Amino acid sequence: MTTTTAARTSIWKQFPGSFWVANTMEIFERMGWYGFYAVSSLYLTGAVVDGGMGLSSEDRGVIQGLATFFLYLFPAVFGALADRYGFKKMFLASCTVMIPGYLLLGIPDGFWGFLAVYFLVAVGHGMFKPVVISTVAKSTTAETGSMGFGIFYMMVNIGGFLGPIVAGVVRGWDWQYVFYASAGWIVLMGVIALVFYKEPPRDTEAEGRRSLGEVFAGMIAVVGNGRFFLLVVGLLTLLVMGSKWLEPVVYLPAAAGWILINLAWDIPARRIPRASGAHRRWLLEPMQVGEGRYLIFLVLMAFFWTSFNQIFMTLPEYIRDYADTSDLIRSLTPAAHWITGLAQGLGLDTSQWGRAVLEHGQVKPEHLINLNAFGIIVGQVAIAYMVRRLAPLTCIILGSFITMVSFLLYLVGQGGWVIVLAILVFSVGEMLASPRSKEYAGRIAPPDKVGMYMGYFYWCVALGNLFGGLLSGALYQHFGPVARGGVDDPGMMWLIFAGLALVSVILLSVYDRAVKKPA
Repeated sequence: MTTTTAARTSIWKQFPGSFWVANTMEIFERMGWYGFYAVSSLYLTGAVVDGGMGLSSEDRGVIQGLATFFLYLFPAVFGALADRYGFKKMFLASCTVMIPGYLLLGIPDGFWGFLAVYFLVAVGHGMFKPVVISTVAKSTTAETGSMGFGIFYMMVNIGGFLGPIVAGVVRGWDWQYVFYASAGWIVLMGVIALVFYKEPPRDTEAEGRRSLGEVFAGMIAVVGNGRFFLLVVGLLTLLVMGSKWLEPVVYLPAAAGWILINLAWDIPARRIPRASGAHRRWLLEPMQVGEGRYLIFLVLMAFFWTSFNQIFMTLPEYIRDYADTSDLIRSLTPAAHWITGLAQGLGLDTSQWGRAVLEHGQVKPEHLINLNAFGIIVGQVAIAYMVRRLAPLTCIILGSFITMVSFLLYLVGQGGWVIVLAILVFSVGEMLASPRSKEYAGRIAPPDKVGMYMGYFYWCVALGNLFGGLLSGALYQHFGPVARGGVDDPGMMWLIFAGLALVSVILLSVYDRAVKKPA
């Protein structure tokens, strides 16, 4: 009787109000983020006379890589703060950071100024992300969790679809309107949080006892002990410095030296006897790897996210500089004439409507890239149903392979319909790999560490953004147009990205056979 009653209950009544409020806020937050992120490559590298900043592709990649890298590291810290001080307070605090951040983005005219402000924006979104996910988790049950997170994923893509549409329209008049629009969406999100959001039931006493020191200790425990964490941080620092400020002949030997120093450091550390129950300083401890099997999975998934991010980092520049969308325009002209004719019949002036869709006679890149979110909105449920019986890792490997195929399609031609096909094929790969990767992370986790595993899953997304940004900037700077200092060979660039996706397919397959825990 209970099951029958639940089955007949409206979907709106299966979830508490806080669930729907959080999902609504997620739409506006994604509209704010993707409203600029989808066009950030165009703004950063666009000509100054067109309202852009005129930066190099390499500088653009460094900015995108660093900002998004830290965005996906912040949630672990801000999630703990939200547990201590309240979800609603953290939602409102994130708004007070994001709104001025977006309004300030249009002011800097150089690398360092923009990086500083964009970092502020990343902090704001990093504050928001763990709280909205926690709200969804705490407002669903074992029975409604699958549907609840499915709805949440749909809201993410609705926001990711609508934000770039508005940004693409308003930047036809002035880039400043893009920043105003993103700030406006966050204002609406803040109003919803202030008026409608109510804290979901949670153990505030237990959560409040978790100090920031314990949070950082948990972060280190995933990697290993403090010594191994220090090794990893040093290598990442050298990688970041090498992206812009150091030559390879400097940072590569420095990285090798840092590894050798830490290995040599371990020799006496392992020989120092420890008295029973005695505690040594962490610097005197030998290096220890933490959750080794999970770390390997995160590193391998970083390859996928590195490839995935090229649709937002590299593809906008490629479409702007190389695509010929005249075939697409010819195909859609009858429909465009019908829409404008209908509007004119209503007394509307459509003489400037072309600025919303076209730029220099071509379809704006963000409108083509937005087909990715549209494809996911339309096809996610069907794809999930078709592969429901496949193992999660099998879906991840298949999704990575399809991602590789989508990159190879850019070698077929540079016409509008080829790009549309490549983006939609890419979307299929994303629908297969992205949702199932989280499921797989939960499945391989020991029963007493599921929460920790899921909490640090975004580390691979952070690494993918860092590597993706740095690689995107360096490759497009080299293989891009001659006018921008490149060799004018974008096909080789896409071959490299396809090769990276293939490497992830091979390594994930090996991991599945040799490393993962037997069923």
